[in-house]
Amino acid sequence: MLVTGTRTERLDPQLLRIGAVLVAAPILASLDATGVGVATDSLTSSFHTDVSSVQWVSAGYLLAMALVIPAAGWLSDRFGAKTVWISAVAIFMAGSALCGVAWSLPALIGFRVLQAIGGGLMNPVGQALLARAAGPHRIGRLMSLLTIPVTFGPAVGPVVGGLLVDQLSWRWIFFVNVPICLLTLPIAARLLPAETAMTGAPLDWRGLALLSPGLAAAVYGFTVVGEGSPIGWWLAGGGLALVVAYVGHAMRTRGVPLIDVRLFARRGFSAATAMSVLLGASLYSSMVLVPLFFQQVAHASVLEAGLLVTPQAVGAAVGAFVAGRLTDRYGPRAVVASGIALAVVGTVAFAQPAAAGWLLTVSLLVRGLGIGAVMGPNMAAAYSSVEKRQASRASSAINVLNRIGGSLGTALLAVVLQAQLSQVAPVNAYAWTFWWVVGLSVVALVPAIFFPGRPKPATYERECGAGNTDKSG
Repeated sequence: MLVTGTRTERLDPQLLRIGAVLVAAPILASLDATGVGVATDSLTSSFHTDVSSVQWVSAGYLLAMALVIPAAGWLSDRFGAKTVWISAVAIFMAGSALCGVAWSLPALIGFRVLQAIGGGLMNPVGQALLARAAGPHRIGRLMSLLTIPVTFGPAVGPVVGGLLVDQLSWRWIFFVNVPICLLTLPIAARLLPAETAMTGAPLDWRGLALLSPGLAAAVYGFTVVGEGSPIGWWLAGGGLALVVAYVGHAMRTRGVPLIDVRLFARRGFSAATAMSVLLGASLYSSMVLVPLFFQQVAHASVLEAGLLVTPQAVGAAVGAFVAGRLTDRYGPRAVVASGIALAVVGTVAFAQPAAAGWLLTVSLLVRGLGIGAVMGPNMAAAYSSVEKRQASRASSAINVLNRIGGSLGTALLAVVLQAQLSQVAPVNAYAWTFWWVVGLSVVALVPAIFFPGRPKPATYERECGAGNTDKSG
């Protein structure tokens, strides 16, 4: 249990039930996002088109999420987080059902955008609800526990997707979401704490016009850079320019900005968000790179590749469970730094061209342990460093930066891998690319230095930079 001040807060069953409900839908979104990639060949055959056209099924989803996440904080404050979260699940469910009955590729892409609006809102709004329900004294332990099921999504997605495509059809990747959402909605309506609107502030339209298109252009630009498209650099550069313009706007505006950049003046929040970027770059990029390695170097099928990456998900679940207890005793800094070290050790074997199969399996387990150990304490440090009323805006910022990190990492490794494949054998190309993954993980040690050390009575919140006087929860 996370010790804050002189009190030890236990996680009561009601809080755990709320957490279980709030992670159910984001897990679906994660499964869906990673599982669709398995259906690429089936989609090209079904719609009689090529891969470059089908990739918009994933790209459109990614872009729509980048557009909607910045507004999550304002929507939660304006209409109440419970209302927004339930609406997001309903939108995601409707989009899933429509994707399953799509009669053409343009229709599928359009329905994926609708699905992404719900999927993009579920995670940041749900995290804000959790942060407010738990309070600063219990958020660390709760986040570590809830990280366990979330870590399985990206790894299990290709396996589930492969089974559904092989045994049924690509449509069932979307249909499977509907009954689970139907079950989640009434439970959420009964369990989630009712919230009233926290502010009547108008929407920051100028900020929305700068930030959402900027993020979408940057995310998509970096994605297509990895595919060798020269327009990607123009999109990424233009998108980043819009984001910089937004930062200037957010610093000057007298109203409430979409994302309050002043939060980054707090050491704990800045360290946690920097870690979120690097974690996104390392985790999301490896979720693409590792299955490709098994397919192109070990000559595994899509389903086999999905099964081969499962040890990483198992390790992440164990690491997340243990991290909560270790953070209480040793503090976030030691746990996060140790997690990063494990992730580095678990990646080195993939950078060796002649590594044995059993060694790669063990390495994925170790890498997963490290990633799982970092995720919970990182989120706890971020939410402990802001006031309760700022949780919605903080959640939007963290999720935006995590996805930007994922896009940047994936694009970077795709460029490196493509360049190496044109010069050397695949086994050597992947070995060199995995050294870049090691480098990304090592860089993550820098923000880890600024995390709080071992908790001491009445000092933990001050170390986090919170200034949080709200002791409820």
